[in-house]
Amino acid sequence: MKRLMQGFAMLLLSLGLTGFVAASDVAPDALVKSVTDDVIKSLQGDKALQAGDRKRVESLVEAKVLPNFNFQRMTQMAMAREWRQATPAQQQQLIQEFRTLLVRTYSTALMTYRNQTVDVKPLKAAPTDTDVLVRTEIRESGRKPMQVDYALQKEAAGWKVYDVIVGGISLVTNYRDEFSQQVRSVGVDGLIKSLQAKNAGAAQEATARK
Repeated sequence: MKRLMQGFAMLLLSLGLTGFVAASDVAPDALVKSVTDDVIKSLQGDKALQAGDRKRVESLVEAKVLPNFNFQRMTQMAMAREWRQATPAQQQQLIQEFRTLLVRTYSTALMTYRNQTVDVKPLKAAPTDTDVLVRTEIRESGRKPMQVDYALQKEAAGWKVYDVIVGGISLVTNYRDEFSQQVRSVGVDGLIKSLQAKNAGAAQEATARK
């Protein structure tokens, strides 16, 4: 799980503190590489981030990264068939809580950035494809390279990330068994309350560390 979080942290680097600009007009692999290079260069000079300024990290994630994700699809995939048991109102609550969970978890992971580099592999897809997998390799001195793949779908607003696969482990399906088990035992409302409690606990922990 820790490696999965680290992989997602590098995704945040590669996709976005400057955001997707005209994403629909740029090949996904070229886009990831250009933004990766720009963002890493910027972060290396960001003293607040290097000092572990959580508020700054979360603000960056909220403002620049999250618009590039399809959280509805991510949540629906994580819920699998249990998604159909939720009412529209419950579905919106699940999306919001799952989004908050990922923001807090990956803001923590993002603060582990220590001069890693990202090697973006050439995209193996047809020009007409609207659902692609961008493969990258995270390199860090003294450690074996880590493979991180990003699943993106082309939408009207541009390319959106809907899953991250770190070392063969899907971010979205990593939560599937947990969500399914909770829905079976305590229902959809019980899952929502569990996510709310987890997010509240994470927020209190972050406040206590200040």
